[in-house]
Amino acid sequence: MLRVFLTIVLPLALPTGIYVGWFIVAHRVHRDGTVPWVELPWVWLAAAGVLLLVVVLFVVHLHFGTAQTGIYVPPRWENGRITPGHIEPGTDKK
Repeated sequence: MLRVFLTIVLPLALPTGIYVGWFIVAHRVHRDGTVPWVELPWVWLAAAGVLLLVVVLFVVHLHFGTAQTGIYVPPRWENGRITPGHIEPGTDKK
């Protein structure tokens, strides 16, 4: 769940959140006490969020996880202990 939040939700919401925060600080309060939400450039904010999402997904794809050759042996219970999962060198089964 945290990975989904960090790689999808946060990159989409962060540009909008930063801009809305700046907008509120820059235009504190109108005379009637409202913030003019109509003036926000929603299309540009959405585009910035999608661009940031693409960058994050590219970085996650590029820098996390490597293709390893071999056969995966899952964790198992042996002699009262859990033997962790590992990859044994060898050829892939495809």
